[in-house]
Amino acid sequence: MALLELRGVQSGYGAMQTLWGIDLDVEFGETVLLLGANSAGKTTLLRTIIGLLPCWSGTIRFEGEQIERLSPDQRIRRGIAFMSEQGVFATLTIEENLRLGGYFLSASEVRRRSRHLFELFPDLAKKRRDLAASLSGGQRKMLGIAKVLISHPKLFLMDEPSSGLAPVFVKQVVQVLREAVGTQTALLLAEQNVAFLPLAQRGYLIDGGRVRVSGTRAQLEASDAVREAYFGL
Repeated sequence: MALLELRGVQSGYGAMQTLWGIDLDVEFGETVLLLGANSAGKTTLLRTIIGLLPCWSGTIRFEGEQIERLSPDQRIRRGIAFMSEQGVFATLTIEENLRLGGYFLSASEVRRRSRHLFELFPDLAKKRRDLAASLSGGQRKMLGIAKVLISHPKLFLMDEPSSGLAPVFVKQVVQVLREAVGTQTALLLAEQNVAFLPLAQRGYLIDGGRVRVSGTRAQLEASDAVREAYFGL
């Protein structure tokens, strides 16, 4: 049994369908990359998994439980976390963002986990009482990751972490995810930047709301469709 199993998932916005029969698996502790260009359906898929968009048909199972009719709050409490491109609340301080990420934890547990995260992210520790709006783009991504990790999710859904970042900060985010996520949290990462491919064990190429290619990292790197789309070969 996989941690996350999608079978025949269809969804969209209003009357416009954008996902067409998605099959996808994420194993416990696994990092899976969801590759695709803009408007390929990646964000729609993540929002459907977390419950921000309805699943029109098909099934979504988490730890064997069918969850497509559960509310986002119920899915979060089962151990699924979602980080959008924005990731943080700019008008809140770093500490307030972390407390929000752990809103269903006790105050003492939030303090304990915050101390651990500030050790992982020393740049944030120095500015813990500053507004998130004062942070650089790279630091905001770090805060967004910390805000999710404070809850120790079983599954971390991450949307376009490279958005708005210079290549040097993209490399930094890749390294942070490699070091901070660990083996207790599975990561499903939606991206159009192949710099994140070395982070993943497996991946899916999404195009037009459909899975075009799936396989291990090596299989994706060897795929003609991926090579043409991302490596210009």
